[in-house]
Amino acid sequence: MKNSKPSKVRLDKLLGSLGYCVRKEVAALLREGIITHTENLPLKSDTKVSHNEILFENELLDPPTGMVILMHKPIGFVCSHDDGEGKLVYDLLPPRWRMRDPKISTIGRLDKETSGLLLLTDDGQLLHRLTSPRHHVSKLYEATLDRPLRGDEAEIFASGTLMLNGEKSPCLPAKLKIIDETHVTLEITEGRYHQVRRMFAAVGNHVTALHRSSFGDLRLWDLKEGEYRLLDLEEMAN
Repeated sequence: MKNSKPSKVRLDKLLGSLGYCVRKEVAALLREGIITHTENLPLKSDTKVSHNEILFENELLDPPTGMVILMHKPIGFVCSHDDGEGKLVYDLLPPRWRMRDPKISTIGRLDKETSGLLLLTDDGQLLHRLTSPRHHVSKLYEATLDRPLRGDEAEIFASGTLMLNGEKSPCLPAKLKIIDETHVTLEITEGRYHQVRRMFAAVGNHVTALHRSSFGDLRLWDLKEGEYRLLDLEEMAN
């Protein structure tokens, strides 16, 4: 069995892909001592290096491609790359992360007025797997309603027959848990546009506050609004 060695790439390409700088800036940053080797070996822009050999301002580099971020999204932020839409969830991350290639994108979306657990990644395959309807990843939402429940909502949501306005197929069965007459949790395995809000609209109610508390086995735990952390491979495997 062959020993696997870390792949090496040009220094300027590596730093550019991680958003630290554009490739033509690397030579100047080397001269200024901002970019260094962990063993103080000489470097040029085209030196082939491994990710773990390089320091930027004496700090190890950000994770390579395959990074997964768990964020506690606040209300008022949008899951978009368009600056014209207002405050972006990407504004909560280090500025250089917006320059990474591949680009970091949200795994599904939470609308502007919804808070809670949001995942972001630069791994296109993972993004597709977790957003594909075929994989039925469960999401748990906490909802506050405008009017008291009428009593038949849990049965309707669980039936798999609820049709949303403008849709051609019914929602998959969903689990409604009643906390009190205007506070509930709803577990769904789809990610249709504004799905939770539209499901309650379909049964004559209106969601006034919405928070996503889990995504699969992942929870927010002690993350405060606007905070985030990187997930490790073990957490993503669960």
